[in-house]
Amino acid sequence: MDGVLVHEEHPIPGAAEFIETLKESGRRFLVLTNNSIFTPRDLRARLLGSGIDVPEEAIWTSALATAQFLLDQRPGGTAYVVGEAGLTTALHEVGYVMTDRDPDYVVLGETRTYSFEAITKAIRLIDAGARFIATNPDPSGPSQDGKLPATGAVAALITRATGRDPYYVGKPNSLMMRSALNRIEAHSETTVMVGDRMDTDIIAGLEAGLRTVLVLTGSTKADAVDVFPYRATRIADSIKDVTELVESGEV
Repeated sequence: MDGVLVHEEHPIPGAAEFIETLKESGRRFLVLTNNSIFTPRDLRARLLGSGIDVPEEAIWTSALATAQFLLDQRPGGTAYVVGEAGLTTALHEVGYVMTDRDPDYVVLGETRTYSFEAITKAIRLIDAGARFIATNPDPSGPSQDGKLPATGAVAALITRATGRDPYYVGKPNSLMMRSALNRIEAHSETTVMVGDRMDTDIIAGLEAGLRTVLVLTGSTKADAVDVFPYRATRIADSIKDVTELVESGEV
């Protein structure tokens, strides 16, 4: 989503037309984000404010993927959550109980208000035997004022204190891609991943067996593409160019 359809609250030119083209074509699609702060309903409202009309059911977040993973692993479990409504709502909806008393998992997600007290509690619970899960490994995220620490950076702090690495559910883990494919009953052979980061989006699509399109409006710039030992199926300047590929039937 970020870097492909929007920059913070600002739509990327051609993003609204791309979504409308997908709808008109009848293609099933999901908008993915590693950001676990917001619920799909919140994200739909934010996108609408940018003039992009994405149905709520077509939004798949790392919080939803994490909740699905925990449901598959340990139905009816308990968790201590460091995160916001997007993550706590997703876990509640799959039947998880939030607690700081001997939880099955410590689940770390995105938040703009990381609490030293909450991080300390997470460290102590992991030391006591709770399993460590994080929604995504992104070390930083963008803001109008510059870089912000994100889930991966805080996870590194907890890992350093406990000696325990988290299991990351979100991109580039292809598990998130598989859960997204299942959500829309799609097959990897006939699905395309469009993203702006070689180190999360493109590698996640590649490892899940999807064709990939890198757009150059986000994190990975044209001069950095050849640094990576793998390649996208296609490279496009922006989502506007991908719309033309959809209309022509090339993707």
